[in-house]
Amino acid sequence: MRGVTTIRINFPENVPLVQWEDGSIRVQGTRLLLVILVARFQRGDTPKRIHNSFPTVSVTQIEAVFDWYLDNQPEADAYLEEYEAEGERLRLEIQSQPDYIAKSEILKRTREEFLQRRREQLIKT
Repeated sequence: MRGVTTIRINFPENVPLVQWEDGSIRVQGTRLLLVILVARFQRGDTPKRIHNSFPTVSVTQIEAVFDWYLDNQPEADAYLEEYEAEGERLRLEIQSQPDYIAKSEILKRTREEFLQRRREQLIKT
């Protein structure tokens, strides 16, 4: 994402997070975003379950990220809110472009035609 966030965070050496030039925060040595880990944490996933989904990140690394998040929640949540706001801004910008609108209309028509054919086939059988 262009200009992900203006919030800059320095992480202690024992926290395996790094902030990229675009502002995104990721697990060191991976492309796994902090926002994904926090979302999984908030929905109740265990570090082991998250590791099973993202095997390049160890359970120990995930636990260290969660510990950092809980110890720095106000700062982390401010970053996450800005990250989400930038994502929403970008989504609206893309969806307002004429090419996007035209392609979206074509997809909607195609979907409706498909569903209509499917309903007709179900009625015949």
